[in-house]
Amino acid sequence: MAGKAHRLSAEERDQLLPNLRAVGWNELEGRDAIFKQFHFKDFNRAFGFMTRVALQAEKLDHHPEWFNVYNKERMLRRDYEKEARTRKKQLLLQRKKRPLNI
Repeated sequence: MAGKAHRLSAEERDQLLPNLRAVGWNELEGRDAIFKQFHFKDFNRAFGFMTRVALQAEKLDHHPEWFNVYNKERMLRRDYEKEARTRKKQLLLQRKKRPLNI
C-alpha cells in the first residue's frame, strides 16, 4: 500500500499537468480531479481494459472512479496529486494513453 499522500503545491501541479494533458487527461471543472475517456471496438475490449487496469491499480493502491457503457470507458481520478506524487504512478496514468498495451 502507498504511504500517506500529500497535496501538491500549485507549482508541482503545474509541472505535472502538461504531461497528463499530453496523453489525454483533462481537468474536471468544479472538482479536484482529472478524467479521460476511452473508446474501444466492442464491449469485450472495454472490459478487458478495465480488468488489466484493475490488476495494476490494485498493486499500486490506485483505485479510479470509472464508468462503462458498452465500448466506452470514462475514468476519473479524484485527488490526482496523490497519483502523481511518485514517478511509478505518473507512468501508470501516462500508459493509459495506449489502453490495449497495458
